[in-house]
Amino acid sequence: WDGTGKKTPLEHAVDGNNLPALRYLLDHGADLTQEEDDGDTVLHHAARRGRCEIVKLLLARGADVNGSSQHGTPLHLAAVKGHESTVEVLLEHHPDVNKVVPSNLVTPLKAALLSASTPCVKLLVQAGANVNDVNNSLARAASEGLTECVKCLLEAGADPNRPDECGRFPIELAAVYGTREDVELLFPVTSPVSTVADWSIDGIINHAKLERLQLQDEDVLNTRKSDLKRKGDEAFEKQDYTSASEFYTQALKVDPSDGKMLASRSRCWLQLGDGQKALEDATRCKRRCPEWAEARLRRGQALMLLKDYEKACEELSGGVELDPENDEMDKLFWEAMELKKK
Repeated sequence: WDGTGKKTPLEHAVDGNNLPALRYLLDHGADLTQEEDDGDTVLHHAARRGRCEIVKLLLARGADVNGSSQHGTPLHLAAVKGHESTVEVLLEHHPDVNKVVPSNLVTPLKAALLSASTPCVKLLVQAGANVNDVNNSLARAASEGLTECVKCLLEAGADPNRPDECGRFPIELAAVYGTREDVELLFPVTSPVSTVADWSIDGIINHAKLERLQLQDEDVLNTRKSDLKRKGDEAFEKQDYTSASEFYTQALKVDPSDGKMLASRSRCWLQLGDGQKALEDATRCKRRCPEWAEARLRRGQALMLLKDYEKACEELSGGVELDPENDEMDKLFWEAMELKKK
């Protein structure tokens, strides 16, 4: 787009997959670095469309393979659409295969899983994508029944004993949403889960089915969630932060959308010194509760723990704007400002 809401000639050439026209425009001074309001360039547009030959030409003419927009890099856009050949071309130019979109924490590997594209997943893994990144790709593959992706990720070293943001292990997700084959793949490499009495393939599947039925009863769900939150709060007051985090995790299994529960668990990770987990929970909390000052406070605290004082200042400044009377946040903001200067 040219800033007036109209497509540029380059955009039209990409839409029509018109390589000669694109070459002509570039030869006569068309700007391939021009950005739309959302940061997309013509390379983003071509990658999203899967215009493989056009992508090759743009890269040959100097387009930035790592150019970032609100939607991510060209690699994100090709992967989320499942354009295998375009992903392959982009990878030949050595992009950052672990680039995270700040707004939603999506990596190219997560994008490929969103499109259920096994070929794209395999290409990204071969190119060095982190299979144990913030998105927990194995849990995603298991929850979608993507058996070949589960195999690929396990072979690449994905951790089968790492729960998702709601505390569910890949094998539990496979039992509920995936296939029996996925459960069979994960069973030999998964440590027994304490809440599953019969640790066998059939036992895991039966347990998952029963748990799912229980969660369909709203009264049972609300009672269970309240009970787990109470136990988590009590454990936190006793400074038993590990137990508190476990109770909050169980509560998030019941209601994954509870942003305030994520904030509570983030507070546990902070006390346990795990800045990365604290940041992940706080980021998800902020996404669910964007106008809640405490979400900003938790993100600021996590960033402080990770010694990223510049981002901590930005986060805490936004929090102070939302809640000017919050003395704790104001004090932490000025502390971050001082540390940032050092």
